[in-house]
Amino acid sequence: MLGHIIERVLQALAVMLVMSALVFIGVYAIGNPIDVLISPDVSQDIRLETIARYGLDRPLWEQYFTFLGRILHGDFGRSFVFGMPVLDLILSRLPATLELTLMAVCGAALIGIPAGIYAGYRPDGLPSKIIMAVSILGFSVPTFWIGLVLIIAFAVELQWLPAGGRGDTVSLFGVEWSFLTLNGLSHLLLPALNLAFFKLALMTRLARAGTREAMLSDTVKFARAAGLSEWTVLRRHVLRLIAIPLVTVFGLEFASTLAFAVVTETIFSWPGIGKLIIDSITSLDRPVMVAYLMLVAFVFITINFLVDLAYVGLDPRLRKAGSR
Repeated sequence: MLGHIIERVLQALAVMLVMSALVFIGVYAIGNPIDVLISPDVSQDIRLETIARYGLDRPLWEQYFTFLGRILHGDFGRSFVFGMPVLDLILSRLPATLELTLMAVCGAALIGIPAGIYAGYRPDGLPSKIIMAVSILGFSVPTFWIGLVLIIAFAVELQWLPAGGRGDTVSLFGVEWSFLTLNGLSHLLLPALNLAFFKLALMTRLARAGTREAMLSDTVKFARAAGLSEWTVLRRHVLRLIAIPLVTVFGLEFASTLAFAVVTETIFSWPGIGKLIIDSITSLDRPVMVAYLMLVAFVFITINFLVDLAYVGLDPRLRKAGSR
């Protein structure tokens, strides 16, 4: 098991190194941020001084190795626009995206998985057909349209919930969180619901398909023949059989939502890292763009690693293979 972990860590380091080169070259080879940062009316001396101050007059390979050297010391550079360290800027926006992602993905899992198991266990019932109809709707309707409908219905017409912003926050362990205040929670509900709709449909259909297949397996037939109750069969055997694909989807959806909640954050003016990257692309804020893409790669690698560890915990065969 220890050897497996060391091997995965080395693979992750290699992937991060390749990603750093691809991301840096892809971002720094496009456009000229100086045209955005300073007025076209400034003198040539000021223009050259600004280019030299940001290190943009050096060859691309030299800028890349300087960037790598800074990363080893935890320095991702300074934002061209905000004038502050990029790492501090991203960390200041990360809690907003993190709480939005957690509420959306965990809410979708807590509702979608039991609904999918029920739909697979009683496929011919009216509730199951309603569940599947809602899941098809979740796949078919685009996220931005759902967001606009939610704003019109709950913020404009009913005026039950705010249309945008993060609301009041409270500090916990030095980090500002909005879900701990009633006002912040009211601001969180609509964007979280918007993000959760597609994931709810995905987990419902995945759980239903897995349950239908598991109910026909020999394991479930033997459990029923042994006289176990239906609840015990579902909890001990069906849920265990469908757990691995569900964990995989949960991990990937969590990573993708954390990294790419751009549309929802833009529609609801949610001050997370998704909105930050849109603003950075608009202003060609290269250090923020590179750090954000590196963070995305790190999040995906880390969550894939945790999903692999979860496999070992869920499947006894993998535990035995790892102990050999």
